[in-house]
Amino acid sequence: METYENIKRLREQLGLSQEALAEKVGYRDRSSIAKIESGRVDLSESKIAAFAAALHVTPAELMDIHDRPAAPGGLTGAVPYRPTHRIPILGRISAGLPLYADEHIEGYTYTDLNGGAEYFALRVSGDSMNAARINDGDLLIVRRQDIVDNGDIAVVLVNDEDATVKRFYREGNTITLMPQSTNPIHQPQIYDSRQTRIRIQGRVVRNEIAY
Repeated sequence: METYENIKRLREQLGLSQEALAEKVGYRDRSSIAKIESGRVDLSESKIAAFAAALHVTPAELMDIHDRPAAPGGLTGAVPYRPTHRIPILGRISAGLPLYADEHIEGYTYTDLNGGAEYFALRVSGDSMNAARINDGDLLIVRRQDIVDNGDIAVVLVNDEDATVKRFYREGNTITLMPQSTNPIHQPQIYDSRQTRIRIQGRVVRNEIAY
């Protein structure tokens, strides 16, 4: 969370309003900055760089300000250290019918999630999970794991080709990938695990809302 707390602290020390900072980094309104400062949004590498430039620090200083010398504007001091690490964005996946699971890395984003787990990010395409506040263009932060609980929102690979994000349910050999959508076109996808290979890729743990 320190990255987001640093954004707020540096903004206030520079005398910038949330509206002014939003304009500097390319957001439409102050609500985006409020969400970021509260830690509700994971920032992409390009946005980290934009915030650092607007706040007169380097990206490394913004993410890990530790015994940092004075910056322009007289900013001094240090904040407690908490690791923030870079994770890959593996391209778009489906939140409608499954799409081909192309794991080409399209970029990177940052997260302060740790605890020894491996994380990756995926870009959502479609609206089958919009009732769960997962919308087209959102960036999902996923904890890589091959087992999830019933009802978890998971990234699932179907027949080693098609990836989708759905609520996962298993009862015996029956696997149901359940949409959660306001669009009635989306229906449960039901598979017999003896006939269709289903592999869990990870559990969705955070959603970066698209702006």
